[in-house]
Amino acid sequence: MSHAHLPRTGEVEIVPPTEAAEIVEEIAGDAEDPRVDAPRLLIALDVDGTVLLEDETLSPGVLDAVAHAHRAGHEVMLATGRSWEGTRGILRVLTLAPEYVVCSNGAVIMKRLRDLDGGPGDLADETQYERFHVETFDPAEVLQLLREHLPDAKYMVELADGRRLYTEHLDDWNLQRASRVSFDELSAQPVCRVVVVSPDETDGDFVDLVSRIGLNKVSYAVGWSAWLDIAPHGVDKSTALERVRAWLGVAPADVLVMGDGRNDVGMFRWAKAHGGRAIAMGQGPDEVLSEAGEITASVHAGGVADVLRLL
Repeated sequence: MSHAHLPRTGEVEIVPPTEAAEIVEEIAGDAEDPRVDAPRLLIALDVDGTVLLEDETLSPGVLDAVAHAHRAGHEVMLATGRSWEGTRGILRVLTLAPEYVVCSNGAVIMKRLRDLDGGPGDLADETQYERFHVETFDPAEVLQLLREHLPDAKYMVELADGRRLYTEHLDDWNLQRASRVSFDELSAQPVCRVVVVSPDETDGDFVDLVSRIGLNKVSYAVGWSAWLDIAPHGVDKSTALERVRAWLGVAPADVLVMGDGRNDVGMFRWAKAHGGRAIAMGQGPDEVLSEAGEITASVHAGGVADVLRLL
């Protein structure tokens, strides 16, 4: 790329939109050029509200932007509160096959298997993953405590092997490998995740509730629309991503994370503390935006694509 037409360092030059677009394209071309020396980034993307809109369609431009980041040599992966069953199809849509996938708010790390020749599995073939690292806890005490305060809520738990048990059907739940059981059966064995949905509560109500009753022996995140996600104590997306970063040999400063919800705050703090980039989607709540190092456009306006295209 020739830089003869660019202003000197420290100067600003106003150019027409068409010329500005050409400059951005040239920068993107440099990023994909193997002759241009640039650090390999570990890019961890949240799913809902970051990659996907509410109707589960893709954020504008995200597919091409992810492909660009992948061609530039970066490791693009997902870090989500979803179970693996609810995540695997997103990988296929994005045509991604990262080495690792963080699910269940950090309690589950999936690892891509190798084929018989020792190479990576087929791109975006979600059958080529194993449950590589799983954290569990005894849910009996927290379930009983929550039921005392939320007797009409709907409950689901995720078991160590990926199976899920739930008390009542909910349209938003992916129920593959899931079985309906009585409330008492939910706590019969260790789990890696508890999900509580109470349509009569707001997210603010949930924040007040967990503060009032004290969930000190677990990690938790309050989502949108009265959704409470509970993980083992001390476990969140950041703890899983730190494992992945070490396994991949990526420098702490070469990390970029993007998200929009309260369950992303932990990974924001982790990335910032080690010199990485923590980027919040523009539509996130103020308490999430304040924890990020940067704010991009909303998921509806293609905030992920705006960031990835410039890498």
